[in-house]
Amino acid sequence: MQVRLGSYLLRVLALGLFSVAARLEHLKTLKFYSGIVDTAIPPDFKAALLSLRGHQLRPEFLLQEVPAPAKIAPYAAALTGDVTHPEDSDSFIGSGRFVILYDPAGQAAWEGTMRIIVLSKAQLEPEMGEDPFLGEVGWAWLTDALQEEQAAYHALSGTVTRALSETFGGLELHYGNVHIEIRASWTPKSTDLAPHLRAWALTTCQAAGLPPDSENVSNLPDQSWFS
Repeated sequence: MQVRLGSYLLRVLALGLFSVAARLEHLKTLKFYSGIVDTAIPPDFKAALLSLRGHQLRPEFLLQEVPAPAKIAPYAAALTGDVTHPEDSDSFIGSGRFVILYDPAGQAAWEGTMRIIVLSKAQLEPEMGEDPFLGEVGWAWLTDALQEEQAAYHALSGTVTRALSETFGGLELHYGNVHIEIRASWTPKSTDLAPHLRAWALTTCQAAGLPPDSENVSNLPDQSWFS
């Protein structure tokens, strides 16, 4: 399993999430050395990030740290996940994004101080794309995954979208693709975000058509995030 997590996250926190004035202030206080993080990182947000170490993900799910969105919350972190074909690791059949937002002051719409935003998308078989209940099925993938992983949450909202892409050559239709996109956000009830990350990974893999796999899993290394 390919995992690229580390001190880059903290550079993102310092450089990519604040206004210019706030960036300068945080650059003075953040320290990146020997796994020690300055107290400029709020304890709850640090605990949330540290909780993402050591959990299990299936080997077809490739996790990578990316720059987080700016201006939504004072603190944020983001990961992307790509799903590879079980028999061809160079073939990608699904992808997603996992974003953590933290505002010490809280936000009314979140009903809390922390918010998780996820995206899971994949190409579907044509016959499945025609299923009138696809939206309900896609949403059930997410809610069932949250329940299976025992991820405590509230204020869940989101959408399930199907998109048809058709490629033409002249006047002829060469082929068509149907994609599903599951977008959702919720407020976790604790700073332990590992169950939430696993639920998102499970949802993304299900959307990509991978069968359940409870045994063939890999651990994230313990040196993730703050090493």
